[in-house]
Amino acid sequence: MSLPVKPHAPSCDRNQEPILDVLLRHFSARKQALEIGSGTGQHAVYFGAALPGITWQTSDRAENLPGIRMWLDEAALPNVLQPLELDVTGPWPRGPYDAVFTANTLHIMSWAEVQTLFDALEQVMADDSVLAIYGPFNYGGKFTSDSNAAFDVWLKQQYSAASGIRDFEAVDALARSIGFELVRDYEMPANNRTLVWARG
Repeated sequence: MSLPVKPHAPSCDRNQEPILDVLLRHFSARKQALEIGSGTGQHAVYFGAALPGITWQTSDRAENLPGIRMWLDEAALPNVLQPLELDVTGPWPRGPYDAVFTANTLHIMSWAEVQTLFDALEQVMADDSVLAIYGPFNYGGKFTSDSNAAFDVWLKQQYSAASGIRDFEAVDALARSIGFELVRDYEMPANNRTLVWARG
């Protein structure tokens, strides 16, 4: 019987350092972080090692949890917690978390699921908290590159017609509706952004 293979996403290798630069600026004073959609687990290990003062709670849908555990077990970081099963439309952990990070998730979800996500964030995030979201975004209803336009087509074919790159203005409106103000919009490699909001 073959042993399970630890998942690996090359994109995480490419984007983890630029994302960490942002998190070091905005998460360094945080204590309890929830990562929504931990994917392979690579980001959790990389960020958890660089931010030892934060308790980093991983989470994802059930099918991704074994792979995350493999990364966490190998790294054995005391501040990075075993993953919770989390589908945005299902039960959420109680929190409160003073930081939430998610990467490459909003464009996979439907818009209704994105709205559900923000409804839940209002309940699980502390009054004094920071939200950071990484991924591609449209501005003024337009793609920022030809590659993002092609990626949007691929998303709809790969996942669902309801998937797709989200408009920054619509996501910002959701964040503002739960008391968050945009702190910074960072340009990232490969036509991605990291958006950072704060509340309190």
